[in-house]
Amino acid sequence: MNPSAPASTRYREGLAVRRSVLGDAHVDRAETASTDFDRPFQELITEAAWGTVWARPTWSKRERSMVTLALLAALGHDEEVAMHVRATANTGASREDICEAFLHVAIYAGVPAANRAIKIAKHVFAEMDAGKSDDH
Repeated sequence: MNPSAPASTRYREGLAVRRSVLGDAHVDRAETASTDFDRPFQELITEAAWGTVWARPTWSKRERSMVTLALLAALGHDEEVAMHVRATANTGASREDICEAFLHVAIYAGVPAANRAIKIAKHVFAEMDAGKSDDH
């Protein structure tokens, strides 16, 4: 957040949700790496994605996690898939939930997209099981 501007309520709530989903280490790294150039983008995603969408009470974090993974996989956003697979340690989405989400991706967005996402998830699970995850 711009150091001279007061943080909005939505930004503060978004930051809390972002930290609860992605973990403090990830958010701290993103904030530390932020520059004047990308700070407005970081503020936007914190307020809009985390403070508006993820903070809504209608769906649980588990449900949002599964939908997010399916969308990211369908769109081929590999780095984001890996990040959100790691985040399932905080959202309550199980490996079975992730498998189900990727099965939907295979049918509705294509087998290659699901295949790529499954490979990414298996790699992340192996890192998590070995205790090598960046955030958990």
